Amino acid sequence: MKKLLTILTLVLVGGLLFAAGAAEQSKVASGLNIAIITSPSGVDDGSFNQDNYKGILAFIEKNPGAKVTAIREPSGDVAMALKAAADVVAEYDVLVLTGFQFAGIGELAKENPDTQFILVDTYPSDAAGKEVELPNVYAMLFAEQESGFYAGVAAALETKTNKVAVVNGVAYPSNVNYQYGFECGVIYANAKFGTKVEVVELPSQAGVDVTGANVGGNYVGSFADEATGKVVAQQLVAKGVDIIFPAAGASGNGVFSAAKESAGKLRVIGCDVDQWNDGVVGSQNIVLTSVLKVMSLNVERALTNIQNGTFKGENVLLKTDSQSIGYVSAPGRHQLQSGTLAKLEQVLELVKNGTIVPASNFGGFTPEGFVVK
Repeated sequence: MKKLLTILTLVLVGGLLFAAGAAEQSKVASGLNIAIITSPSGVDDGSFNQDNYKGILAFIEKNPGAKVTAIREPSGDVAMALKAAADVVAEYDVLVLTGFQFAGIGELAKENPDTQFILVDTYPSDAAGKEVELPNVYAMLFAEQESGFYAGVAAALETKTNKVAVVNGVAYPSNVNYQYGFECGVIYANAKFGTKVEVVELPSQAGVDVTGANVGGNYVGSFADEATGKVVAQQLVAKGVDIIFPAAGASGNGVFSAAKESAGKLRVIGCDVDQWNDGVVGSQNIVLTSVLKVMSLNVERALTNIQNGTFKGENVLLKTDSQSIGYVSAPGRHQLQSGTLAKLEQVLELVKNGTIVPASNFGGFTPEGFVVK
């Protein structure tokens, strides 16, 4: 009797494992059902969210059975972002969550081990706010300070008024990284390349980071407020700024509008993606170059790993050395002088090998403490 019970138990367990495996194979065979939940600017913001969405679309193009639903969380509030994910988690195989507001996803991921999460711009945290690494969460942080650094160097070398600025959305860590990197890039150019450039800030637009610290800069206060983005840009132009690096999501579109209406007084450096096409004004273009944070490639890679059964949950930091950070140098997609391009190539190698380490929000020092080697 005991032997019979043991055999029945083994059969039952084996059957359950087979069923689970069959269900997983069926899910993959039928195509992944993916949702992307974004900040208020949505998947057509021309920048951050759109590049993440592009990675999903690239995956679907290679895996036609897969499908995606884009969900825009309109408030930008942390609690509402987590609620938006919780409301739909049971409906999808994969949730792609874009932005720092999704950091608290840890508990939801633990409660839903059969759902894979791709988290962009933050690592997951538990109910106590402690950072965790989970088997069903692939979380990406990017070294935006490196991207911002390239923008700062380019701006310092190309400005005609010796006044440049960065305009940001909300002082989340990733956005502060852009600001700090930009400031360090200008500091480096002044020290190494003989420029005498000032980074202009509007005290009324100073940012406050997630710890409550004043980080300065020019913050719109939203990633989806084009009107205020335009006003901030116009105020900076009035102070003599001729190059702005807008790292502000859809709010940065307002900076683009200000540049297009400036009669040649203002040029911009694109952020996250190649924004050359967005800069067209008649036969001219307001985009000097764009600095890159290659989210699309990494989102596509994570989805491919899920499809192939090789997915591994981990928290990763992606930098220049993994080709996840860079700048646009392709002919016809920038207006940098040859001397600027040559200097950018020099600094890219120094960033890649760790000789140059720009300041970041929680990197232990601010731009004031940046050491030029």
